[in-house]
Amino acid sequence: MADRSTRRKKPSLAEVAEIAGVSISTVSKVANGSVDVSDVTRERVERILSERGYVATKKRRGSLMPVAILARDMHSPYTLDVIRGAVDAAGPVQVDVTVARHPDDAADLRWIDEIHAAGRRGIIAITSMLDEAQRARVAHHGLALVVIDAVNNPDEATFSVGATNWAGGLGATEHLLDLGHRDVAMLSGLPQTMASRARVSGYRAALNGFEGDHAPARVLPGDFTYDSGLELGAQLLAGKARPTAIFAASDFQALGVLEAARRAGLRVPEDLSVVGFDDLIMAQMSSPQLTSVRQPLEQMGATAVETIVALLGGATGRPHHTELATRLVVRGSTAPPPER
Repeated sequence: MADRSTRRKKPSLAEVAEIAGVSISTVSKVANGSVDVSDVTRERVERILSERGYVATKKRRGSLMPVAILARDMHSPYTLDVIRGAVDAAGPVQVDVTVARHPDDAADLRWIDEIHAAGRRGIIAITSMLDEAQRARVAHHGLALVVIDAVNNPDEATFSVGATNWAGGLGATEHLLDLGHRDVAMLSGLPQTMASRARVSGYRAALNGFEGDHAPARVLPGDFTYDSGLELGAQLLAGKARPTAIFAASDFQALGVLEAARRAGLRVPEDLSVVGFDDLIMAQMSSPQLTSVRQPLEQMGATAVETIVALLGGATGRPHHTELATRLVVRGSTAPPPER
């Protein structure tokens, strides 16, 4: 029987912390498999623990995939729906998610370094405009990257997820034409965004493909916001040749149009039909309820998680853009045009 005095004594966390030059809480995180410790620190602490006979009893980091989700607008229902889908999909596949606000300064690369230093292995960026320098820094750190609803065109080395914006714009406009509208105007989002350009293109395609007479296409550039819809809607409705229908590039814009119509003494849908895009929760809360093009936002978040899991698992293949189908949801804000 071995002498008790010859057995190696299990080190205390304080002793390991002193040797490693870190805090006791950091040692505890490493010992318990927490993910918010940098790779360098983790490896140093694990080596010291191993040398001193420490055996962790809890699940190690290897069973988890730490991923950062970044978004510019943390208050938007759009963003929250996407994040909800990503978080719900992350748990069953052992993805540990942190959510943070995307920095506004496009020239700042430190946020990428900080994500890497925190032990994150991948980034899911929502409505992000990553430039060449940022993508290069992401690649330098070996981080997996998936972009949801990219503002700019993702490069050929980036995986991305979005919706069928062109088809959504086409379907919304065809719905209004089918109701009998022949003067359909559109409010676009930010002109530089991929989503807005695709929706405008779908709108124009519907008008160009219509065999009957109709007024020329009218597109007023906006920025997806309620104020944009209110201002541009008022502008359209103040003229003598006001349209009988307006297709807005977002639900927020469409709600602004509803208010502009109310202020102009117009009834929706009796005097004016309005269609939005996104089908956020407020589309069902407006009066009248808003006809809108539904984006599968939660599914977009889940698809981004599935993609990044495959990348972190070593999947190879050419990066691609995944488009999920939109669907027109018809409610009370659209009807045949008034007789003139």
